[in-house]
Amino acid sequence: MKVKIAVAALGLFVASTSTLFAQDEQKPTTHKKVRTLSGCLQKGDGDKEYKLTDAKGDNWEIKSDAVALSEHVGHTVRVTGVVSNAAIHGAKEDTKEKAAEHGVGDSAEHGHMTVTGLKMVNESCSK
Repeated sequence: MKVKIAVAALGLFVASTSTLFAQDEQKPTTHKKVRTLSGCLQKGDGDKEYKLTDAKGDNWEIKSDAVALSEHVGHTVRVTGVVSNAAIHGAKEDTKEKAAEHGVGDSAEHGHMTVTGLKMVNESCSK
């Protein structure tokens, strides 16, 4: 009897784990907590604030205590980091996308990220 219960519990665990992995893989990019973005790095408004603009016109306000962003201002970079309030960000972007489909508003993504890694792609930004 104990063996049957253990096998059933193991089966339920495997089924629930595979469902969780499938949901994570299907999660839209805008909903992911950790993201990698590429674009032109510019100085932001504050001392430690920077702005990353990608080729689609999406804008990100980025900051980092781990990466020297100031050394890459004016460069095209690829950054990896944690999206601030990822669930709220994803819901906001979904709403903007639906509104843009109906001709209302701008669909450009805007978010905030704490950068944990950076790779320089080019020493200048292409326009």
